[in-house]
Amino acid sequence: MEQPRHGIRAAHTESTITVYQAYSPEISLPAVRDGRFPTLWKRDRMTWIKPSFLWMMYRCGWGLKEGQETVLAVEISREGFEWALRHACLSHYVPELHADQAEWKRQLGRAPARVQWDPERDLRLQPLPYRSLQLGLAGEATVRFADEWIVGIEDATPLARQVHGHVRAGELELAAALLPEERPYPVAEDVLTHLRR
Repeated sequence: MEQPRHGIRAAHTESTITVYQAYSPEISLPAVRDGRFPTLWKRDRMTWIKPSFLWMMYRCGWGLKEGQETVLAVEISREGFEWALRHACLSHYVPELHADQAEWKRQLGRAPARVQWDPERDLRLQPLPYRSLQLGLAGEATVRFADEWIVGIEDATPLARQVHGHVRAGELELAAALLPEERPYPVAEDVLTHLRR
């Protein structure tokens, strides 16, 4: 099926969307246990959430990178996710979308969220010709994410290890069968207009 160049694909329900993050066990294990991030998790830092499981695997090296050993599947409300999109700014300047670089920088400085569109990845973590959304949260968005939007947190590390094992063995069909079902995420056109080139 033809994929839109800038589309959101995710595991989602009528009320939630699943995004991925990777942390050290000191942060992730209490988060899974308690269903919320521990005090060690810094609210004053930008945090990035990724709807694509395979892009998260690319970013954290299948959970083998230092400080990213535990992969979390964080289920958040669609209402919160879409609030972040509506209040986001692109992380880079695009002449077709911004009056000039100064205006883009002003928007970026004010926005509590930012968006990057990076090449989606296949099972071998090679780039695909369409893009995957990365959503950076800061300030108000980080606090809302931590305190209001989270519905549940699961440890996806065993899944990452299992998929990676099949990929290493060349068993791509078995690996693909284990992947979370990521479908096009339905979002009103006006939510993404200011975030697509």
